[in-house]
Formats: sequence, structure tokens, C-alpha cells
Amino acid sequence: MKASVTHSTVAELVNSFINATPDGLDAAFHRLAGALWSEGELTDLALEATPALVAALDEVGSDRQGYLAILLGLLAEAEYPRLDGEVATAVRAGLDRYLDLVRGGTSGQPLTLALLYLLAHFPADRDRILAVTGELPLEIEERTRLERGLAELDPQRPDLGRVWPAPSVWTLDEKDAAFAEAALKGLSPQQIVKNWENDTRTLWAFTGALAYWAVRNGPPAPVTVRTVPEREAIKQAPVRPVDETFGPRAALLRCPTCRGPIAVLENGARCDTCATTYPSANGILDLSAGVRDGQPAHEATADLLQKLTEMPTMGLVYEAVQRPSYLRLAGSNFGNAVTPADEDAYIIDNLKSTEGPVVDLAAGAGRWTAVVAEAVGVDRLIAVDMLLPMLNVLRGRLPEVPAVRGSALNLPFRNASVGAINLWNALQAFPDDAATAIAEIGRCLRPGGILTMMTFRWSDDPVARYFQASHFFPSRPDGHMLFELDQIRQWLADAGLVVRKESASTATFVFITAQRPA
Repeated sequence: MKASVTHSTVAELVNSFINATPDGLDAAFHRLAGALWSEGELTDLALEATPALVAALDEVGSDRQGYLAILLGLLAEAEYPRLDGEVATAVRAGLDRYLDLVRGGTSGQPLTLALLYLLAHFPADRDRILAVTGELPLEIEERTRLERGLAELDPQRPDLGRVWPAPSVWTLDEKDAAFAEAALKGLSPQQIVKNWENDTRTLWAFTGALAYWAVRNGPPAPVTVRTVPEREAIKQAPVRPVDETFGPRAALLRCPTCRGPIAVLENGARCDTCATTYPSANGILDLSAGVRDGQPAHEATADLLQKLTEMPTMGLVYEAVQRPSYLRLAGSNFGNAVTPADEDAYIIDNLKSTEGPVVDLAAGAGRWTAVVAEAVGVDRLIAVDMLLPMLNVLRGRLPEVPAVRGSALNLPFRNASVGAINLWNALQAFPDDAATAIAEIGRCLRPGGILTMMTFRWSDDPVARYFQASHFFPSRPDGHMLFELDQIRQWLADAGLVVRKESASTATFVFITAQRPA
């Protein structure tokens, strides 16, 4: 436990919160929360304060009850993976009151969302909780998040990796389900437990982030979670020779192995300097790893084709469900203060006057590649990403845009060869190596070249920041990481780039346009 950061008594802290003016409510809550909890850890006042928090639910209105429910949920999960610790047990003692409060609740209302977050911490009381909440008119996403929060791990049939943003959005076809099941068989018992715990924390964090935003701001704006299309919806790009697709843009490329010149061929690429061949499949040129002379090149192509068949609908899941939800989470954007139209307009306004080749880096499934193409035209554009399912969707959407599987940390482009690079909603995907990625961008941009970038910063609010950080995605199993603005500014300066435009919104989006001086 951490030592309390305040000398106030529990009674003083709770009374200050109860009696705070509307304008002072946030500050009073932060004083109260900060005295009991800090960055996910309990202070020495937490146990003493918990019964007082439960009792205070009877003394305040629904606006303040929501705050208290959030704080009680934070205290309950601070001892996780134990849910029977002293503080969690003290929080659970108020279950009857929580169930009374949630009765009559409706979907999307702040207090209901806060109570759903709190109730998801009591799997031992699953039947009681589901009996009460089963009578509520909840959205399926809200209901399935609660059900999964109350579930206990079955080591023989673990359901892992399909909780975010809600279990209900994960509808795998037979082939993808078989692939996922085969992957689980390779996990040790310890890995299964750890992944289950990370999934649980991720689910609590998204539920808590949504609820906390609603308690502070009012009901969240509706979000349209689209149905994930069948795999047949993945359009296949016309079969064309790779060198024909790249055309003059092939001259930009360099070998990622030795950094020498590379020749794009009909069925892949070749570096004579280090005698390395790079495969292609479905119009995707794989520059992530090549085959040296003496190794069977056809094996690399076969491996690439095999990888393209693994979870091919992942790009569709991302496009339909995960991307919109991620923007709300990382951007603190549950009220839709920043819209997709705002993002598109920024990209177009800042790229439309650029000259020379353009790279959409970490292009994903092509959502923003299409916007970049609108700004600069497809003939100048190359898309780069490391994830094959995403590039598969992108190729079907934009068959005229060359697609490269390559690393942002070792870009396969010659020095000072690119006129503009777009890095949208991506820097946080490799946060530990963000400085390296920005340095690579600086190396590739020619004098006068432009970088357009959107990423996210940490919230200034410690509770919201905790929820941002408590997500565990495959790209970073140690937990989600965002940035401070000063970090990003320093990385850009170190890369020789000058910030021309910067906007850190009232949400936690960061929009930046930077330039290599002419």
C-alpha cells in the first residue's frame, strides 16, 4: 500500500465530497480518490474509508453516486488478481445497496454505467447480479461486458483475447474459430492465467473509462458498432505483376537487410548487394524478412500465402468495431468531440499541396489510406503496414496502391526520397520504439517533406489516465502506453523536423504537422 498523500481524516474527505458545489465536485472527488488510491494502488486510508463510501451512497444524489461507484470499483480491483482481499471484501459488503441502485437503470445513463463497472468485480455473486441486471434494458455490449467481468476462468476451455471492446462483437466464422483454438493450445497454464487476467483488466478498464466519462460529462454519444462482414467481403485485388503495380515508385525502395538498392520484379523483389529475395502474394510485397541465396525462395512465398489465410477477417473486425472504439478510449472521445470528418479534413488540408511520393505508414486496413489518396492521388501513394490481414483488406479497397509489409522501425525507403508521410492513429501501436519510428520518418523525408500525424496523449485526469493505461493489447502485453506532448516534440526535433501545426484537443487527440526544413 502507498502512504496517504493527505492528512485529512476520512470523515473530512467524504463530507467535503458530499457538500462540494457543482463547480467544485471534480476537485473534491480527486482529493477523495487521491487519498485512498493512486495509480492503481491503495493507500493506508482505503480500508477505513470503504464503509464510509458505501454509506455515503444514501446521502447524495445520482450524480455523486456515480462518482462513488467509480471509486469503489477502483478500490475493488486494486488488489487484483485477488478479489477477496481486505478492501475488495469491504467493497463487496455494499452489494445489496449497489443492486438496489441499479434496479430501474437504463442503458447509457451515467449512474447505470458506473454501477455496471462496479458490479463487474464480484464474480462470486454472479447469479444475484445477473438476476437483477437481466431485467434492465441494456445494450448487448454493456450486458456482455458485465457477464464476462463476472466469469471465472475455465482452464480447460479458456476464452481468451475476445473481450474488447465487448465480447458480443467477436463473431468468428468456423475457420477463424479453429485457428484461434489452435493458437490457445500452444499456451502454458501460466500463460492462460495471465492472458485471462489481462483480458479482465482490459474489460474493466473500457467499462470504467466509459462510465467515468459519463459521470463527468453526461450520457455518451451513441456509437454505431457495425456488423463484421463475412470473409467473402474481403475483395481480392486484380492479379497484376508487382513491378507493374509499383511503377516509378519502385525507385524509392531500398533493401531493409543491407540498405542497398532493390529491384522490384514481377513476383517480388531482389537485392543483389546482399543476395536477398523478397516474396509477394496477393499484390503485397513482403519486405519484413527476405531469403538469402541458397535458401528455397518458394518456401518464403508459401509461408507468406499461409499467413494471409490466418485470421483473414481480423482486418474487417478492426475496421468495423475496434477502430471506432479505440478512438473513443484513447481519445477520451465518448462524446464524439472529434469526428471522423475532422480527421479526414485535417489529412486532406495538410497533404493536398505536397509534392513527390507519399507513404501512408502503418496504414492498417486502409481507412485513412483512402483519405490520403483523395488528397494526393493513388499514383503517388505507397501503403506500409506489418499486419497482413490489414493489408489484405487495404488491397481489396485500393488495388492501385502498392502495399508493402514492412517495419516502421526500418523503413524500406531511400534517404530523403519521400515527399510526405502520413502516420495516423499508429504511433501508440509501437510506443516503446516511437522515437526510432520518428527518426526513420525524418531520414526518409526529403527537404520540405511533410509528416502528418495523429496519436493520443495521456489524460490530465489521473482516473481517466489509469483507465487508458489498463488495456492489454497483443501489440504490447505489458499494458497500453500513450504519450506526453513534450516527448513527441523532442522526438520530432531530434529527427530534424520542425512542427508547423499542433493541436491537442480537449479530448486527448494530438494532431501534428511537421516538416523537414528545405
